[in-house]
Amino acid sequence: MPKQTKTSRISVKRLRSTPFLIIASLLTVGMAVATPLIARADQFDDQINALRQQNSDAQGVLNGLQAQASSYQDAINQLQTQINAIQSAIAANEAQQAQLQAEIVADQQQIDEEKSVLANDVKTTYLNGQITPVEMLATSSNLSDYIDKQQAYSVVQDKIQATVKQITDLQKKLQAQKAQVDQLLASQKTQNDQLAAAQAQQSSMLNYNEGQQAAYNAQIGANSSKIADLRRQQAIINAQYNIGNFRGDPGNGGYPGAWANAPQDSMIDSWGMYNRECVSYTAFMVHQDYLSGKNSYDMPWWGGVGNANQWDDDARAAGIPVDYNPTPGSIAISNSGFYGHAMYVAAVNGNEIYVQQYNAQLNGTYSEGWRYTTGLVFIHF
Repeated sequence: MPKQTKTSRISVKRLRSTPFLIIASLLTVGMAVATPLIARADQFDDQINALRQQNSDAQGVLNGLQAQASSYQDAINQLQTQINAIQSAIAANEAQQAQLQAEIVADQQQIDEEKSVLANDVKTTYLNGQITPVEMLATSSNLSDYIDKQQAYSVVQDKIQATVKQITDLQKKLQAQKAQVDQLLASQKTQNDQLAAAQAQQSSMLNYNEGQQAAYNAQIGANSSKIADLRRQQAIINAQYNIGNFRGDPGNGGYPGAWANAPQDSMIDSWGMYNRECVSYTAFMVHQDYLSGKNSYDMPWWGGVGNANQWDDDARAAGIPVDYNPTPGSIAISNSGFYGHAMYVAAVNGNEIYVQQYNAQLNGTYSEGWRYTTGLVFIHF
């Protein structure tokens, strides 16, 4: 175990940070690796994880609603296309109906004229019909005149019959055409009403769907606000023993760039812990000190066998000294909260220590600064 050296705040140069907590889950990154149960160190994490799960569930439902809303809108658009087509057909048939009605009026005028001519013919025929053939022969100047009268009478009779037939046929034709157009228009208007009703139903379902989406979005927003508030409370608790403001380090406290630059919890480090967490950083620092000869113990594989607040028990079980006396290079453990927090001690000044850490603000970033030793135990690798 390295000998404690006397240090002060002024003697602290470039200090490294300690990753915060590690999430409890199973992951496979890159190659198949048995991943440990690791979690983030704070008593608010259970609430945050529950809210995140609610948001995840709500987002899943929301995605389904959005897809459903898209299908409703597609149906509405298709129905509108059909409505536009049927309305165009109705307009065309109404124009045909108006034209047909105009033809009926014109034909009726012709019929009336034919009736007027027919009336005169009927009158003449009637008068002629009152004369007997003997009287017609007697009144004729000669036989030829008689024959002419007979032929004229026959022509009038044929004309009467032809006119009556023409009038009857024309009336039937016009009535049939009008009935056909009327029937077609009635059918098209019924179809238009049905399409409009279907479109109204789809619109109603879309409105209901959008209302549900708004409710889920509101729930997600409310949960996100709660998460932000819990994060704020976590930061307050994490910083309650800090002295002054902690600062970050562009070099991430020496933490390997492959882990520091990857998204948080997306990789497993050499000791079975998720990257950019407090325990991953402290494990890295323990290993670095062992390689430089400062430590008597290298960092064990503790992935999956303990959260930050279990490190002191794991160390005791492994024969690694644990006490309440900080030394440079020791690992400070906070047992508060469900998961605890691990920090690398870079310097000591009485009851104050200069710590390097990761994820103290639960954002996967590095920070360092002075804090009090209150509530901490120290592992001496």
